[in-house]
Amino acid sequence: MKSEVLEITPNKKQEEFFLSKGRYIAYGGARGGGKSWAMRIKLVLLAIKHDGISILLLRRTLGELRENHILPLRKLLVDIAEYKDSSKEFLFRNGSRIKLGYCDSEGDVLQYQGQAYEVIGLEEATHFTYYQFLCLTESNRVSGNMKESFSPRMYLTCNPGGVGHDWVKRLFVDRCYEGNEKAENYVFIRSSIFDNEFLLRENPEYLENLLALPELRRRAMLEGDWNCFEGAYFPEFKFDVHTCLPFSLPKEWGRFCALDYGLDMTCCLWLAQSPSGVLYVYRELHEKNLILSDAAKRICSLTGKDERIRYVTASPDLWNRRQDSGKSGAEIMRSNGLSKLVKADNRRIVGWRVLREYLHDGGGEVKLKIFQGCQNLIRCLPLLRFDEMTPEDCSSSPHDITHAPEALRYAVMSRQPSYFEKLPQIADRFFPIRSRENVRDYIDY
Repeated sequence: MKSEVLEITPNKKQEEFFLSKGRYIAYGGARGGGKSWAMRIKLVLLAIKHDGISILLLRRTLGELRENHILPLRKLLVDIAEYKDSSKEFLFRNGSRIKLGYCDSEGDVLQYQGQAYEVIGLEEATHFTYYQFLCLTESNRVSGNMKESFSPRMYLTCNPGGVGHDWVKRLFVDRCYEGNEKAENYVFIRSSIFDNEFLLRENPEYLENLLALPELRRRAMLEGDWNCFEGAYFPEFKFDVHTCLPFSLPKEWGRFCALDYGLDMTCCLWLAQSPSGVLYVYRELHEKNLILSDAAKRICSLTGKDERIRYVTASPDLWNRRQDSGKSGAEIMRSNGLSKLVKADNRRIVGWRVLREYLHDGGGEVKLKIFQGCQNLIRCLPLLRFDEMTPEDCSSSPHDITHAPEALRYAVMSRQPSYFEKLPQIADRFFPIRSRENVRDYIDY
């Protein structure tokens, strides 16, 4: 039987992390500093030392959680703690427990509301949104299982980049505080591969890999430069400029829809264009777990009987035939009432450039307005960040915030002259019109 004593040899920065005191303690800033190991060991030490403590360890996805923590902890804690796979938690003989979880989508964090954990570990904190961080702080409180007094705290590891770059940088790097935030509550321990003698000795090729990265990513991942990936992908977006209160849209304004379909999330936007060329997003559908037929019916049910929807521009992958039925997604949707589907121009970088033009505020009237009831589009658009490998593109991670912006990209691309040239080829299938001129008139209102 093993004694509940772990023999560990932390490097100086890891030791500083273990000994730091604060409400929120962040560790890292670059690759190779031994962040995951430090997080695991710190939480295990707390579980062994404090009887009855409840600890929550989170990563963004289940796959990351399994590879980075579940498997290493099962090996580390043999004869020290019992692992329950059904609940994904390690139970210690002194009544302590380490619960492991993930927040693949922003809403997953709500499953922890109402629960209490004296310690919460947020691994790769820049992969989490500020909303998720704030929700977790509500669960970071005494659980009532401990006999001793204990100050609740959160431990975070992080690298530059990701959807949470801005809030982590503000709190721990720039140390800019707002409202009731107190500077003394936030501690940041910088580390890099050069602090990790074990990795440099046992895996020197990893340093060579970091040195070979493109400049911006190298500066972030090797040097821990937080200014490389700073800022939103669409800094042009401003709530007070690009949103408006709902109003009754004139019937003569042309209307259309833009659809980004996925079983993980279906996003459909309803848009209208004013005579001056301003696009108004006036309705949205943002719903999980809709099969193709149900998604089509849902979109149709949300569309008013007096709305003349000219077309529904959707991702071209809907036209791929499915192995199970031999039919394409577009065919299934058409047979369930969504008859005016057309393939979107889904070029990414070009599409984002066009959307940037719609968001541009030149001092006059902007070309895009979003009704304030479209909360998901308004929430997701400013969360987009640059892709770390393709500078002009936006990151596709975390995936759950990309659906509404993708649909909006399809929408603005459908208003480009080049898009009209494609429509005569499919006009007979979707529209009760014949000539090229009529197709242009029908779409270019």
